[in-house]
Parts: sequence; C-alpha cells; structure tokens
Amino acid sequence: MLNGKTVILGVTGSIAAFKAASLASSLVKLHADVRVLMTKNGEYFINPITFESLTGNKCITDTFDRNFEFQVEHVSLAKKADLLIVAPASANVIAKLAHGIADDMLTTTALACKCPKIIAPAMNTNMFENPILQNNISILKSCGMKVIDPAWGYLACGDTGAGKMPEPEVLLDYIIQEIGCEKDLAGKKVLVTAGPTREAIDPVRFITNHSTGKMGYAIAENAARRGAKVTLVSGPVSIPKPRFADIVEVERAEDMFQAVKERAGDQDIIIKSAAVADYRPKNVSEEKMKKKDGNLSIDLERTEDILAWLGQHKKDGQFLCGFSMETQDMLENSREKLEKKQVDMIVANNLKVQGAGFGTDTNVVTLITKDQEEQLPKMTKAEAADKILSFILSKM
Repeated sequence: MLNGKTVILGVTGSIAAFKAASLASSLVKLHADVRVLMTKNGEYFINPITFESLTGNKCITDTFDRNFEFQVEHVSLAKKADLLIVAPASANVIAKLAHGIADDMLTTTALACKCPKIIAPAMNTNMFENPILQNNISILKSCGMKVIDPAWGYLACGDTGAGKMPEPEVLLDYIIQEIGCEKDLAGKKVLVTAGPTREAIDPVRFITNHSTGKMGYAIAENAARRGAKVTLVSGPVSIPKPRFADIVEVERAEDMFQAVKERAGDQDIIIKSAAVADYRPKNVSEEKMKKKDGNLSIDLERTEDILAWLGQHKKDGQFLCGFSMETQDMLENSREKLEKKQVDMIVANNLKVQGAGFGTDTNVVTLITKDQEEQLPKMTKAEAADKILSFILSKM
C-alpha cells in the first residue's frame, strides 16, 4: 500500500517515544521507506539503534553528522519525502515548528519539506491545555499541517486527561489516508449504505440477517482514502468505523431509507451495499401475536426498497450501484435487478461460493453494467472495494 513512499518519522523527547517504534515497524510492513529523525532529548527515551534495526536506515540525530554521503542531508531528505510525521511531538518541538526555528536535524528538515506534515502531540495535560501551546497548534494548522488530537487517559506523570499520543494504529490510519491512494475521487461525494437492519418484534426479538457490514465499510474507507467526502449510513455492526467518513447510524429499514432519502440529492456516487431486512412485523402487539403449538405467528409487511427509490429519483450525472446476493441464477437475477431498479451497476455474488458473502474477510464478485460483466477472483473485501470504485470511475 505504501510501496515506493518515503515517510520521515520525527521522534522527540517524550515517554511516548516507544510507540514510535511500533509505528515504524507497521510502516515498513506496508513497504514504506522509513527515515527516522530524532531530537537529542528523544534519545533519552529510546535508542536510535531500535529504529535502525526496524527500518534498515540510519537514524539521524545530528545535523552535522559527518558519517553519511556528501550531500545536504536535510534538504535531500526533504525533497525525497512523501510525508513527514512527528510522533510524539513535544511542546518544545511544536513551538519550534510553529515559529520556524530550525536548530536540529528534525526541525531543519521539517522546514525544508513541502510534503504533507502530520503532528501528534504528546505531553502533560496542563502543558497541552496551555494557551501558548494551543496557539502554536493553531499556527501549525493554519500552515496546512494536520494535528491529531491526543488521546485522553492516565499519563506517565500521574495526571489523567488529554495528552496521550494516539496508538500507532491510529497514526497509521492518518498516514494511509494522506498518501496511501491516488486522490482520484477528490471533489466527489459518495454515499454508502452498509450492514443489516433490525425490525423489532418485541423488546427482546427482532428480524435481521447475517450481514456484518464489512464490504460496505471497506468501500467507504477506500473512497475516503481516494479523496471523496464519504457518508456511511450504517446498520448495527460490531466492526471498527472508518475514521474519515461521516457515520449515520440507523436501526430499522425505515431509518436507513429516510437517511438515504435526505442525503441522496447531492451525491455523485451512491452504493447500496446494506442487506436491509426485507420484512418487518405489521402492527405488532401482544394481542395480535398468534401462538400455536409453541410457535409464534405474526403478520409481516415489506420494508422500503431503497435501491428502487434511488433509481426512480436518480439525478443527472449520478452513479447508482447496488448489490445482489444470490444462491442461484446469479447473473440472470442480477441483470433483472439492474434493469428493474434502474441503476448503473450491480455487484453480484453467490452466497454458496466459498469465500463470498456474509461474515468473511474475502469476497468473490461480478461487476455488472448494461453492456459489461467483469468477474473478479477471490480477494479481500478491501481489495474488492478498490476494484469496485475503480470500475465505477471508469464508467463515469
């Protein structure tokens, strides 16, 4: 994912410096070229050899180190970098960056960098809340740097509050969001539905299905990484939410329908991947529930057909994509759905095919438009999401 990308990781004097080692390792696993720059104070918390072992590159701590090839090192690194992240960023280094002070290798390189910059503050709560520090952060933001809010929790000094550096997984998400994908969806608005819906029978029971939301969430995440403004309308799921999408959480099919209806008008791409419950109880009450031989019998009515409504109300230039989950006659049924629902594309899969459907991390799908079919091999849902969005872009 980060193959060919150069990431400069700045490490400053903070107890959170040990987390930077985990971040460096994760970046290397994604095939990034990681160059670590440490302040002198950073060396008190973690040894540079740790980073050299993890990245395979010299960890630079001295602006005037003579033990490297003859070139202006901070300038050459700055030109090569695709992204610079300072994690942890101490109050001292934040102040230097905000006011253009370049008195060590990290701050000198940062000043020479034109690439995107991410700052992850880590310090005592009182330091973080100090108006001077907050003003410095405002300056960094005004200069186009992304400043990640610190986490809340128990700090090394014994205080509890804001100031903890976010976990390496969070920082990695920000890096991938910034440089992990080409921004070919920049300026586009994408609406994705995902997960199941639940139709209550009584306070205990409900009608639903086995959808986990993984496919829709993968699409939302990929679209956001490609620069789109993403709205994700999600039924109840138990998977992590995409960090860079606007999440609208719903429970019932009616809730999802209304959420989509309210937002559909200004969307460029709408992808309905949610497995909405087809039926809901009709006028349920204790008196109307029929119990016979230990079985419960209730009247049902169909829920709203979101995809059909979208097809009927499609705006000029809008691209509509639906999903078709079949157990037989997949292509025939999906083509019928494509025409009947008046959509541009159907992503079809057969629930009986190994590695496809609900509850797995993989999928086997066929992309269907009016004039084309493209069958994709078994792949992860993240990979399938990327293929689906690229296919949609090729048709717009």
